[in-house]
Amino acid sequence: MTDCLFDGPQDARASFFFAHGAGAPMDSEFMNAIAGALGEAGVRVIRFEFPYMAARRDGGTKRPPPKAETMMGFFADLVRATRAPGPVFIGGKSMGGRIASLIVDDLYAADAAQGVICLGYPFHPPGKPERLRTAHLEALQAPGLICQGERDPFGTREEVSGYTLSDTIAVEWLADGNHDLAPRKSSGRTSEQNRRQAVAAIAAFIGSSGPA
Repeated sequence: MTDCLFDGPQDARASFFFAHGAGAPMDSEFMNAIAGALGEAGVRVIRFEFPYMAARRDGGTKRPPPKAETMMGFFADLVRATRAPGPVFIGGKSMGGRIASLIVDDLYAADAAQGVICLGYPFHPPGKPERLRTAHLEALQAPGLICQGERDPFGTREEVSGYTLSDTIAVEWLADGNHDLAPRKSSGRTSEQNRRQAVAAIAAFIGSSGPA
């Protein structure tokens, strides 16, 4: 089994498999902050690294992520092989959330996951709005939550308002947030406020989407 980091109580009401983004590891400042806050909210958070990222810790070269199909299988196998308390949710930051969204329906159909949570979903590469990554989101069956900064270069509020998304997906908008949900000082908001809002939305989503 891959090395994991855990936050929250072992007997938590629900578990969240939280995958990292393309360029930062599972213990980045953002990942630490969100996982820690969710753990304090009573969620068991399970962080892990895809093999290409884990290899960097062993002195490996800084390679880009492999094809999504490779990471999809790794993520799904990890969820199936890990004993986690309560209903299980999967998701991640940016790329990690996208990979989770690609596997969640199969896990949902098998009652192995109850929903997907994405923080800063990469709707398209920055500056390339024509290269959408939304086709599977149009037909998503599992409950989904996307926490997105309003000015995220991977998908702004204005852009996303024109996309067709499944009725099972809710979007929580973070005021003036960028890809890390951080607002500009001129907005009057702080990163801490936006992160707290995202964590509260995730905790509410987990509470409302689990088995009755």
